[in-house]
Amino acid sequence: MVNRGVMNRSGRRSVALMFLGLLCLGSPCISLGQTPSPLQEWQYPGGIILSGLFEPQLPKWRRVLGLAASVEPAYDGAVVYRGEVGPALDVRYRNIAFVSVGEGIGVNVIHARHVNAGIALGYDLGRTSSSDYRHLRGLDDLNPAPVPKLFVSWALSRSFPLVLRADIRRLMRRGDGFVGDLEAYMPLPGSSRRLVMFAGPSYTFADRRHMQETFGITPAQARSSGYSVYAARGGSNTEGIGFSATLFITQHWLLNLDAAVDRLLGSAAASPLSRRPTQRTLDIATAYQW
Repeated sequence: MVNRGVMNRSGRRSVALMFLGLLCLGSPCISLGQTPSPLQEWQYPGGIILSGLFEPQLPKWRRVLGLAASVEPAYDGAVVYRGEVGPALDVRYRNIAFVSVGEGIGVNVIHARHVNAGIALGYDLGRTSSSDYRHLRGLDDLNPAPVPKLFVSWALSRSFPLVLRADIRRLMRRGDGFVGDLEAYMPLPGSSRRLVMFAGPSYTFADRRHMQETFGITPAQARSSGYSVYAARGGSNTEGIGFSATLFITQHWLLNLDAAVDRLLGSAAASPLSRRPTQRTLDIATAYQW
């Protein structure tokens, strides 16, 4: 049996070193808060909440600016993938407010040592038939839309730095509805002061309006597209797992990798639009922090 006192002292020391470099780090991916996210939602803020456990005196400002590239499905269930290049941006004022390409613009209304809870405004990129004309011909485009979000994260303890997270989002698009996530993640063995790694699962659910808007086929769409009418139900949307790794090349320069695998569930998986139920996403970024 391992001596608990020795394990806690050595474990806390190594984990504290792990997070020394994390104070200025968000998760510099380029996805614009897309809903459902091509990555797991926890990957956007990354380990920010954990930095407060190990460094109570957070800096006034934390900034990350760089360039990122991503490969992700053109839409949920697509066989077509798209590549994008864009800015990696994450700016935070203490543990109160943030502006991020991934998270949007937000405020932590509750910003305690173990708990962050607040509201953010992200953006959904929508879906166009031109992104995959072979499979989306005759279907309505889903226009880009703002996405307000409520979220809460809870970091268990210094000795066991597991983070539990939940959020609920409303797509401000006519006919659309709510999407939510339940998630958990924590640092991986092998993490160090220079290399920080996280991994964790995610479960996404949605109401009937969102499922019908995204995966359903109306009678009018059936006539123009050749698909059969399909009525989607609310409930399970996806389950998945994410992995994030950040390598600090110098004190200020870093490389960041985010990868995720999701599997469509329920009405999403059964929809005639879901040509590939398992979806994969990869984001790579290089950035400067100060």
